[in-house]
Amino acid sequence: MVLDSPLPPYSPAAPYPSLLAPFSLAGKPLRNRVVHASMSTVMATNARVSDRMIQYFANRAQGGAAMVVTEPLSMARHQHLATRVGVWNDDDLNGIKRLVEAVEIHDCRIVGQLLERGRGRNNFGRTPDAIGASALPDDLSWTMPRPLRADEIRALVEEFANSAVRMQRCGFSGIEISAAHGHFFHQFFSPWSNVRTDQYGGDLAGRCRLVAELVAAIRDLCGSNFIVGLKLPGDDGLPNSINAALGGQIAAELCAPGTVDYVCFAQGSHSRTLEMHVPDGHRPRVPYRDLIRSLHASIPDVPVIALGRITDPAEADALIADGTAELAGIGRALITDAAWTLKAALGRAHDIRYCVSCNTCWEQVSTLRSPLACDNNPRLARVDEVNFWPSLAAERKRVVIVGAGVAGLEAAWVAAARGHEVTLFGRSAEVGGKTRLRALLPGGEATSSVYDYQLAAAQRAGVRFVLGRSATLEDVLAQQPQEVVLATGANMVAPSWLPAEVREAGLVPDLRSAMQDVLRHTSRQAGTAVIFDMDHGEGTYAAAEHLHTLFEKVVIITPRDTIAQEIAVVVRQGILRRLHEKRIRIIVLAEPRWSEGFENEGRLDYVDRYNGDVSCIHNVAFLAWSTPRSPEDDLASGLHAHGIIARQVGDCFSARGLLAATAEGHAVGDAL
Repeated sequence: MVLDSPLPPYSPAAPYPSLLAPFSLAGKPLRNRVVHASMSTVMATNARVSDRMIQYFANRAQGGAAMVVTEPLSMARHQHLATRVGVWNDDDLNGIKRLVEAVEIHDCRIVGQLLERGRGRNNFGRTPDAIGASALPDDLSWTMPRPLRADEIRALVEEFANSAVRMQRCGFSGIEISAAHGHFFHQFFSPWSNVRTDQYGGDLAGRCRLVAELVAAIRDLCGSNFIVGLKLPGDDGLPNSINAALGGQIAAELCAPGTVDYVCFAQGSHSRTLEMHVPDGHRPRVPYRDLIRSLHASIPDVPVIALGRITDPAEADALIADGTAELAGIGRALITDAAWTLKAALGRAHDIRYCVSCNTCWEQVSTLRSPLACDNNPRLARVDEVNFWPSLAAERKRVVIVGAGVAGLEAAWVAAARGHEVTLFGRSAEVGGKTRLRALLPGGEATSSVYDYQLAAAQRAGVRFVLGRSATLEDVLAQQPQEVVLATGANMVAPSWLPAEVREAGLVPDLRSAMQDVLRHTSRQAGTAVIFDMDHGEGTYAAAEHLHTLFEKVVIITPRDTIAQEIAVVVRQGILRRLHEKRIRIIVLAEPRWSEGFENEGRLDYVDRYNGDVSCIHNVAFLAWSTPRSPEDDLASGLHAHGIIARQVGDCFSARGLLAATAEGHAVGDAL
């Protein structure tokens, strides 16, 4: 049974006519060209489908996507992982069928992904039982695989194909073989990682033989009306490996007419180029358009799904309209807003919660810390996620929220939409708080969409704004509030090496304060800019990049043994690459030692934390510190004395990142 689609009937005169036009794969209808690209959710429970996983994929289907590609499934007994749904046996057939039905009932095709990592590993440590093409270490983790014998390869192909049959019996519309990103199949393609001399190595045909045999086996068992897609490497960024020319040759070798139903090209590998896989805000939007177009030319008769930082319906529509691809693979943007497609079809693109390309989602699932999460979607995988608007509260209250950053804004619009009378105080004349500063620095432009959405929602819901002043206890009490939310943020704590009198005189400010002033200037200045880094946050390094445009030299000093330690590897790689490309100097295991030489001569001394050696940086024209933050919660005690227990959210509760700010702001607004 197929439920009536919430999408309006297709019309060439509708918004985004190319993106919303129908299509078909392997004889199966697609209501538009939007494909949810495979994203791990870490929502499986003991290798079984969970209700939360079902809800996640069902929401994307309900929100208008024409096809969803699942996260990787365990399709061989050696892949048994608690975080992956197992389809290599019959243990969870009912759960798998429930997942399929929850998606297909919305007239959305569901395709399961087959992925074998081989030697590839993108978090700390090494994989002791990895398999691979050759005994060569992974470029990122240095995992050493055990090369498979030819008979083991054939047995693995048979096991994968039998799992595809089981998927088909459970109702899946097809399978996607993930043969890119430096994973197992990619390792066979590449002359960098495959030095075999048997039939699965050597020339191009030999290196492609494994995947060719796998495709043939699945097609033979599942027939022509089962979608078989390939994710192939376009450019893995490694020398002597797979560039765009070889990527096109691999595609042509594997995609004879009638062999596969679609191809999508992915970039990067398990190496220092992993960052290419999920381009962040430092790369342009749709960065691989030209590359995809050139690769498509190698397989002109095979539909191609475009991938890579496609965040806006107009971007996706243009890719289809100009022939770059037949389908648009939307990953992170559909995490952020399950109704992305529906809103586009209804002419409500302005109402989309946009992906900010921060890769928090990637960090969450790649480290297996927790299920998938999103900085700009606090209702991910909830029953009412699609096209959410709050329901009215049983009792209308007077609510005061202090702080107009993303935590306060989120709480304000949700509470007001629930029918409460909400007054929002903000110290600045503009909303957004510290996130507004991040939006002005390199790579941060997209973060503005977080508070832009919140502001529009708050205005629609009737929030009363009092901006451009610091709210006092008297200001709050004057509103006679029944509920108070403090979202006042946090302040960096001065480092121990900085004398109090120097800090109080404003001679050496914290980095956030300093950048507010720096952003007013555009001319180059003589001298060196120095940042003392005890923060290790992405914004600190964005500030360093901006300072590079203004000063002759930039230096980062940190007491740790490296920088960016707590940032997702795909983001950290980009940070390290750009800092090295810009020749920004990084001094580790050191901290400054204050002396009069700084004020008199522009000389900054710094001390090695282990051996005590003192070195110096001359001609310092800028010095600021970026450190852990202490909650700015002074109002809490005053309110408590008047019998008001304020709810503290975001950094005002405990200094963290954007994910916590939006999640906690949303939760408290929803709870009022």
